[in-house]
Amino acid sequence: MSIFIIAEAGVNHNGSLEIAKELIDVAVQSGADAVKFQTFKADKLVSKTAQKASYQKQTTDADESQYAMIKKLELDEKAHHELIEYCAQENILFLSTPFDHESIDLLANLGMEIFKIPSGEITNLPYLRHIGSLKKEVILSTGMATLDEIDQALRVLTSAGTAKEHLIVLHATTEYPCPMEEVNLRAMQTIRDTFGIRVGYSDHTRGIEVPIAAAAMGASVIEKHFTLNREMEGPDHKASLEPNELISMVHAIRNIEKALGDGIKRPSPSELKNIPIARKSIVASRTITKGERLSEENITIKRPGNGISPMRYDEIIGTVASKNYVEDEAI
Repeated sequence: MSIFIIAEAGVNHNGSLEIAKELIDVAVQSGADAVKFQTFKADKLVSKTAQKASYQKQTTDADESQYAMIKKLELDEKAHHELIEYCAQENILFLSTPFDHESIDLLANLGMEIFKIPSGEITNLPYLRHIGSLKKEVILSTGMATLDEIDQALRVLTSAGTAKEHLIVLHATTEYPCPMEEVNLRAMQTIRDTFGIRVGYSDHTRGIEVPIAAAAMGASVIEKHFTLNREMEGPDHKASLEPNELISMVHAIRNIEKALGDGIKRPSPSELKNIPIARKSIVASRTITKGERLSEENITIKRPGNGISPMRYDEIIGTVASKNYVEDEAI
Protein backbone atom coordinates (compact mmCIF):
# COMPACT_ATOMS: atom_id res chain seq x y z
CA MET A 1 0.00 0.00 0.00
CA SER A 2 1.25 3.47 -0.89
CA ILE A 3 2.59 5.71 1.91
CA PHE A 4 -0.01 8.41 2.64
CA ILE A 5 1.79 11.76 2.68
CA ILE A 6 0.12 14.69 4.44
CA ALA A 7 1.46 18.14 3.61
CA GLU A 8 0.65 20.02 6.82
CA ALA A 9 -0.27 23.62 6.02
CA GLY A 10 -1.65 24.03 9.53
CA VAL A 11 -1.99 27.73 10.34
CA ASN A 12 0.75 28.82 7.91
CA HIS A 13 -1.95 30.59 5.86
CA ASN A 14 -1.77 33.39 8.48
CA GLY A 15 -5.55 33.81 8.23
CA SER A 16 -5.45 34.53 4.47
CA LEU A 17 -7.50 32.43 2.02
CA GLU A 18 -5.22 33.51 -0.78
CA ILE A 19 -2.15 32.14 1.04
CA ALA A 20 -4.10 28.97 1.93
CA LYS A 21 -4.77 28.37 -1.77
CA GLU A 22 -1.11 28.98 -2.61
CA LEU A 23 -0.23 26.36 0.01
CA ILE A 24 -2.66 23.93 -1.65
CA ASP A 25 -0.93 24.59 -4.99
CA VAL A 26 2.46 23.73 -3.45
CA ALA A 27 1.07 20.53 -1.90
CA VAL A 28 -0.34 19.51 -5.30
CA GLN A 29 2.97 20.25 -7.02
CA SER A 30 4.85 18.16 -4.43
CA GLY A 31 2.77 15.05 -5.11
CA ALA A 32 1.46 14.79 -1.52
CA ASP A 33 -1.81 12.87 -1.04
CA ALA A 34 -3.45 15.41 1.24
CA VAL A 35 -3.08 18.98 2.45
CA LYS A 36 -4.09 19.56 6.07
CA PHE A 37 -5.24 22.68 7.86
CA GLN A 38 -6.47 23.29 11.43
CA THR A 39 -10.07 23.97 12.48
CA PHE A 40 -10.75 25.67 15.78
CA LYS A 41 -12.66 28.33 17.62
CA ALA A 42 -10.22 30.37 19.68
CA ASP A 43 -12.91 30.88 22.32
CA LYS A 44 -13.23 27.08 22.76
CA LEU A 45 -9.52 26.26 22.43
CA VAL A 46 -7.61 28.46 24.86
CA SER A 47 -8.35 30.59 27.89
CA LYS A 48 -7.64 34.31 27.68
CA THR A 49 -4.76 33.88 30.13
CA ALA A 50 -3.06 30.89 28.43
CA GLN A 51 0.66 31.37 27.80
CA LYS A 52 2.33 30.70 24.46
CA ALA A 53 4.80 27.86 24.03
CA SER A 54 8.44 29.00 24.13
CA TYR A 55 8.85 28.37 20.38
CA GLN A 56 5.76 30.53 19.72
CA LYS A 57 7.19 33.38 21.82
CA GLN A 58 10.32 33.28 19.65
CA THR A 59 8.41 33.33 16.35
CA THR A 60 5.60 35.81 17.20
CA ASP A 61 5.04 38.92 19.35
CA ALA A 62 6.12 37.76 22.83
CA ASP A 63 3.69 40.16 24.57
CA GLU A 64 0.67 38.88 22.65
CA SER A 65 -1.45 36.20 24.39
CA GLN A 66 -1.90 32.71 22.91
CA TYR A 67 -5.60 33.59 22.49
CA ALA A 68 -4.84 36.73 20.45
CA MET A 69 -2.38 34.80 18.25
CA ILE A 70 -4.83 31.92 17.67
CA LYS A 71 -7.82 34.20 17.05
CA LYS A 72 -6.14 35.69 13.95
CA LEU A 73 -5.60 32.20 12.49
CA GLU A 74 -9.20 30.95 12.57
CA LEU A 75 -10.83 29.73 9.34
CA ASP A 76 -14.60 30.21 9.34
CA GLU A 77 -17.14 27.84 7.75
CA LYS A 78 -17.22 29.80 4.48
CA ALA A 79 -13.43 29.51 4.19
CA HIS A 80 -13.68 25.74 4.74
CA HIS A 81 -16.20 25.40 1.90
CA GLU A 82 -13.94 27.41 -0.39
CA LEU A 83 -10.79 25.40 0.48
CA ILE A 84 -12.57 22.04 0.14
CA GLU A 85 -13.87 23.11 -3.28
CA TYR A 86 -10.40 24.29 -4.33
CA CYS A 87 -8.80 20.99 -3.19
CA ALA A 88 -11.39 19.01 -5.17
CA GLN A 89 -10.65 21.14 -8.23
CA GLU A 90 -6.89 20.56 -7.80
CA ASN A 91 -7.38 16.83 -7.12
CA ILE A 92 -5.87 16.70 -3.63
CA LEU A 93 -7.56 15.54 -0.42
CA PHE A 94 -8.56 18.27 2.03
CA LEU A 95 -7.95 17.45 5.69
CA SER A 96 -8.15 19.53 8.81
CA THR A 97 -7.45 18.85 12.48
CA PRO A 98 -10.34 19.87 14.76
CA PHE A 99 -9.45 21.27 18.20
CA ASP A 100 -12.93 21.48 19.79
CA HIS A 101 -16.35 19.80 19.61
CA GLU A 102 -17.89 22.48 17.39
CA SER A 103 -15.03 22.01 14.91
CA ILE A 104 -15.43 18.21 14.94
CA ASP A 105 -19.11 18.63 14.01
CA LEU A 106 -18.30 21.20 11.33
CA LEU A 107 -15.79 18.88 9.63
CA ALA A 108 -18.11 15.88 9.93
CA ASN A 109 -20.95 17.89 8.35
CA LEU A 110 -18.58 18.95 5.55
CA GLY A 111 -18.07 15.25 4.76
CA MET A 112 -14.47 14.78 5.94
CA GLU A 113 -13.68 11.04 5.97
CA ILE A 114 -10.33 11.09 7.82
CA PHE A 115 -10.00 12.73 11.23
CA LYS A 116 -6.54 13.72 12.44
CA ILE A 117 -6.20 13.95 16.23
CA PRO A 118 -3.33 16.22 17.33
CA SER A 119 -0.93 15.22 20.10
CA GLY A 120 -2.38 17.73 22.55
CA GLU A 121 -5.80 16.02 22.53
CA ILE A 122 -4.62 12.46 23.30
CA THR A 123 -5.71 12.83 26.95
CA ASN A 124 -9.02 14.60 26.13
CA LEU A 125 -11.61 11.90 26.87
CA PRO A 126 -14.78 13.71 25.64
CA TYR A 127 -12.95 14.81 22.45
CA LEU A 128 -11.68 11.28 21.73
CA ARG A 129 -15.12 9.80 22.40
CA HIS A 130 -16.72 12.34 20.02
CA ILE A 131 -14.33 11.51 17.15
CA GLY A 132 -14.54 7.76 17.88
CA SER A 133 -18.34 7.89 17.59
CA LEU A 134 -18.09 9.17 14.00
CA LYS A 135 -16.68 5.76 12.91
CA LYS A 136 -14.36 7.40 10.37
CA GLU A 137 -10.69 6.77 9.56
CA VAL A 138 -8.64 8.21 12.44
CA ILE A 139 -4.98 9.27 12.50
CA LEU A 140 -3.74 9.76 16.07
CA SER A 141 -0.59 11.76 16.85
CA THR A 142 1.23 10.76 20.03
CA GLY A 143 3.71 13.54 20.84
CA MET A 144 4.37 13.84 24.61
CA ALA A 145 2.54 10.52 25.21
CA THR A 146 3.52 7.31 26.99
CA LEU A 147 2.54 3.86 25.73
CA ASP A 148 -0.04 3.71 28.52
CA GLU A 149 -1.65 6.98 27.34
CA ILE A 150 -1.72 5.70 23.74
CA ASP A 151 -3.38 2.50 24.99
CA GLN A 152 -6.06 4.49 26.86
CA ALA A 153 -6.75 6.72 23.83
CA LEU A 154 -7.09 3.71 21.51
CA ARG A 155 -9.49 2.06 23.95
CA VAL A 156 -11.66 5.20 24.06
CA LEU A 157 -11.72 5.47 20.25
CA THR A 158 -12.57 1.80 19.68
CA SER A 159 -15.17 1.61 22.48
CA ALA A 160 -16.83 4.71 20.99
CA GLY A 161 -17.27 2.87 17.69
CA THR A 162 -14.12 3.25 15.54
CA ALA A 163 -12.80 -0.07 14.23
CA LYS A 164 -9.14 -0.81 15.02
CA GLU A 165 -8.39 -1.31 11.32
CA HIS A 166 -9.48 2.30 10.75
CA LEU A 167 -6.83 3.63 13.16
CA ILE A 168 -3.29 4.77 12.38
CA VAL A 169 -0.98 5.93 15.17
CA LEU A 170 1.73 8.50 14.42
CA HIS A 171 4.89 8.72 16.46
CA ALA A 172 5.79 12.39 17.03
CA THR A 173 7.89 14.64 19.24
CA THR A 174 6.10 17.85 20.19
CA GLU A 175 8.91 20.38 19.95
CA TYR A 176 9.42 22.85 17.08
CA PRO A 177 11.96 22.21 15.70
CA CYS A 178 12.58 18.80 17.27
CA PRO A 179 16.25 18.08 18.17
CA MET A 180 17.59 15.05 16.26
CA GLU A 181 18.59 13.26 19.46
CA GLU A 182 14.96 13.41 20.66
CA VAL A 183 13.32 11.97 17.53
CA ASN A 184 13.52 8.35 18.80
CA LEU A 185 12.27 6.96 15.50
CA ARG A 186 12.42 3.38 16.77
CA ALA A 187 9.49 4.25 19.05
CA MET A 188 7.31 4.15 15.92
CA GLN A 189 8.10 0.43 15.59
CA THR A 190 7.53 -0.06 19.32
CA ILE A 191 4.01 1.36 18.92
CA ARG A 192 3.36 -0.95 15.95
CA ASP A 193 4.61 -4.04 17.82
CA THR A 194 2.84 -3.18 21.10
CA PHE A 195 -0.61 -2.53 19.67
CA GLY A 196 -0.51 -4.50 16.39
CA ILE A 197 -1.60 -1.37 14.56
CA ARG A 198 -0.61 0.64 11.48
CA VAL A 199 1.86 3.38 12.31
CA GLY A 200 3.35 6.52 10.80
CA TYR A 201 5.37 9.56 11.71
CA SER A 202 4.60 13.25 12.16
CA ASP A 203 7.85 15.15 11.76
CA HIS A 204 8.95 18.40 13.39
CA THR A 205 12.70 18.22 12.69
CA ARG A 206 14.49 20.60 10.37
CA GLY A 207 15.14 19.04 6.97
CA ILE A 208 13.76 15.98 5.25
CA GLU A 209 15.98 13.02 6.18
CA VAL A 210 13.98 11.84 9.22
CA PRO A 211 10.62 11.41 7.42
CA ILE A 212 12.49 9.62 4.62
CA ALA A 213 14.02 7.27 7.23
CA ALA A 214 10.56 6.75 8.76
CA ALA A 215 9.27 5.71 5.34
CA ALA A 216 12.08 3.15 5.11
CA MET A 217 11.22 1.89 8.61
CA GLY A 218 7.62 1.06 7.76
CA ALA A 219 5.59 4.26 8.19
CA SER A 220 2.25 4.08 6.39
CA VAL A 221 1.61 7.81 6.92
CA ILE A 222 4.08 10.71 6.88
CA GLU A 223 3.05 14.20 7.96
CA LYS A 224 5.24 17.28 7.59
CA HIS A 225 4.66 21.03 8.06
CA PHE A 226 5.35 23.27 5.08
CA THR A 227 5.16 26.99 4.30
CA LEU A 228 5.58 29.34 1.37
CA ASN A 229 8.53 31.00 3.13
CA ARG A 230 10.16 30.31 6.50
CA GLU A 231 10.67 34.05 7.04
CA MET A 232 6.93 34.74 7.15
CA GLU A 233 5.44 35.93 10.44
CA GLY A 234 3.60 33.27 12.43
CA PRO A 235 4.14 30.51 15.00
CA ASP A 236 4.96 27.52 12.76
CA HIS A 237 6.82 28.87 9.71
CA LYS A 238 10.31 28.46 11.19
CA ALA A 239 9.88 24.70 11.72
CA SER A 240 8.31 24.13 8.28
CA LEU A 241 9.67 23.06 4.89
CA GLU A 242 9.77 25.50 2.01
CA PRO A 243 8.16 24.41 -1.30
CA ASN A 244 11.28 22.97 -2.97
CA GLU A 245 12.08 21.00 0.20
CA LEU A 246 8.57 19.53 0.36
CA ILE A 247 8.86 18.49 -3.30
CA SER A 248 12.23 16.84 -2.57
CA MET A 249 10.83 15.01 0.47
CA VAL A 250 7.83 13.58 -1.37
CA HIS A 251 10.02 12.54 -4.32
CA ALA A 252 12.47 10.79 -1.98
CA ILE A 253 9.69 8.98 -0.10
CA ARG A 254 8.16 7.78 -3.37
CA ASN A 255 11.59 6.41 -4.37
CA ILE A 256 11.97 4.70 -0.97
CA GLU A 257 8.53 3.20 -1.46
CA LYS A 258 9.63 1.67 -4.78
CA ALA A 259 12.93 0.53 -3.28
CA LEU A 260 11.30 -1.29 -0.34
CA GLY A 261 9.84 -3.95 -2.63
CA ASP A 262 8.02 -7.10 -1.50
CA GLY A 263 10.79 -8.51 0.71
CA ILE A 264 11.25 -11.74 -1.31
CA LYS A 265 14.96 -12.30 -2.01
CA ARG A 266 15.41 -13.33 -5.62
CA PRO A 267 17.22 -12.01 -8.70
CA SER A 268 15.45 -8.88 -9.99
CA PRO A 269 14.39 -8.80 -13.65
CA SER A 270 17.08 -6.27 -14.59
CA GLU A 271 19.95 -8.21 -12.97
CA LEU A 272 19.18 -11.61 -14.53
CA LYS A 273 21.16 -10.66 -17.64
CA ASN A 274 24.20 -9.91 -15.49
CA ILE A 275 24.44 -13.35 -13.87
CA PRO A 276 26.69 -14.89 -16.59
CA ILE A 277 28.79 -11.71 -16.74
CA ALA A 278 29.42 -11.30 -13.00
CA ARG A 279 29.59 -14.96 -11.92
CA LYS A 280 32.29 -17.51 -12.76
CA SER A 281 32.62 -21.02 -14.16
CA ILE A 282 35.14 -23.87 -13.90
CA VAL A 283 37.62 -23.55 -16.79
CA ALA A 284 40.90 -25.14 -17.90
CA SER A 285 43.93 -23.31 -16.49
CA ARG A 286 46.12 -24.85 -19.23
CA THR A 287 45.82 -27.32 -22.12
CA ILE A 288 44.16 -30.54 -20.93
CA THR A 289 44.29 -33.80 -22.90
CA LYS A 290 41.33 -36.17 -23.12
CA GLY A 291 41.63 -38.83 -20.39
CA GLU A 292 43.67 -36.56 -18.09
CA ARG A 293 42.45 -36.35 -14.48
CA LEU A 294 41.12 -32.90 -13.51
CA SER A 295 42.94 -31.37 -10.53
CA GLU A 296 43.85 -28.08 -8.90
CA GLU A 297 46.83 -27.98 -11.27
CA ASN A 298 44.82 -27.91 -14.51
CA ILE A 299 41.49 -26.23 -13.66
CA THR A 300 40.63 -22.80 -12.25
CA ILE A 301 37.66 -20.47 -11.80
CA LYS A 302 37.05 -17.50 -14.10
CA ARG A 303 34.33 -15.41 -15.67
CA PRO A 304 31.91 -15.75 -17.47
CA GLY A 305 29.39 -17.77 -15.47
CA ASN A 306 27.87 -19.73 -18.36
CA GLY A 307 29.61 -23.05 -17.59
CA ILE A 308 29.71 -25.38 -14.59
CA SER A 309 29.21 -23.50 -11.30
CA PRO A 310 32.25 -23.25 -8.99
CA MET A 311 29.92 -24.61 -6.26
CA ARG A 312 30.49 -28.01 -7.98
CA TYR A 313 34.30 -27.64 -7.72
CA ASP A 314 34.75 -30.59 -5.30
CA GLU A 315 32.56 -32.78 -7.54
CA ILE A 316 34.71 -31.99 -10.63
CA ILE A 317 38.11 -32.48 -8.96
CA GLY A 318 39.31 -36.07 -9.60
CA THR A 319 37.09 -36.73 -12.62
CA VAL A 320 38.54 -37.54 -16.04
CA ALA A 321 38.50 -35.12 -18.99
CA SER A 322 36.08 -36.41 -21.65
CA LYS A 323 37.72 -34.27 -24.37
CA ASN A 324 40.72 -32.04 -25.07
CA TYR A 325 40.60 -28.50 -23.57
CA VAL A 326 42.53 -25.37 -24.39
CA GLU A 327 43.39 -22.76 -21.74
CA ASP A 328 40.30 -20.80 -20.47
CA GLU A 329 37.85 -23.23 -22.09
CA ALA A 330 34.84 -24.03 -19.92
CA ILE A 331 34.91 -27.57 -18.51
